Amino acid sequence: MRLSNKVALVTGGSAGLGLAIAQRFAREGAHVYITGRRQEALESAKASIEGHVTAIAADVTVPGDLDSLVETIGRESGHLDVIVANAGSIERMNFGEITEEHFDSTFDLNARGTLFTVQKALPLIPTGGSIVLVGSIQGFKGLPGSTAYSAAKAAVRSYARVWAAEFADKGIRVNVLSPGPFDTPIIDGQAEYFGQDPAALRAQMATYVPLGRLGRPAELAGAALFLASDDSSFMTGAELCIDGGMAQV
Repeated sequence: MRLSNKVALVTGGSAGLGLAIAQRFAREGAHVYITGRRQEALESAKASIEGHVTAIAADVTVPGDLDSLVETIGRESGHLDVIVANAGSIERMNFGEITEEHFDSTFDLNARGTLFTVQKALPLIPTGGSIVLVGSIQGFKGLPGSTAYSAAKAAVRSYARVWAAEFADKGIRVNVLSPGPFDTPIIDGQAEYFGQDPAALRAQMATYVPLGRLGRPAELAGAALFLASDDSSFMTGAELCIDGGMAQV
């Protein structure tokens, strides 16, 4: 029970990697707040989590939603020990076809939403708190069709360096968790972009990974637990890549 009596927020916690993280945190004793845009998905996620969980519909790109979220956590729990800023999305678009709308929406969710989630919630975080930003190996590895997404995730990596320095006097740690290819519903959207069968795309992506397979969401959740818990108490400003070696070898 490495998060016993802790209060944690996982944005984008209604599906995929965020849901896996919320499930693991709850099993480790945390009271977990999860957010997402769709209430139906949130309720389904809540039913799959064993432990103390509160689901709140919130869009991290909407300031009023973030204000309401932070106010609710403050009123109900009084503090927030862990933030996992996971809300994000990827829409591929080749250079030469990039639109202003694509660029703005990509940065709005992945970069702007992350920044203001942390900024608004920071007053609730006590000394010894942990902030985990979810980046991507695409923040430093060039893959076709990911100009805006890669730049936004590079910004997330930069946040961790700056905030680790800014929050050091408060004893608050900030680290980045950067996944490689994981077997989540996001791949189905990628398959549509590439005009491929989802199963074929999964098999193809696995060939790029030295371990020869896609990651399982529970594996990322274990890494998130490490960064959230006191197991990583002497770690801040760092990036932990969970990618099966794809960007490392």
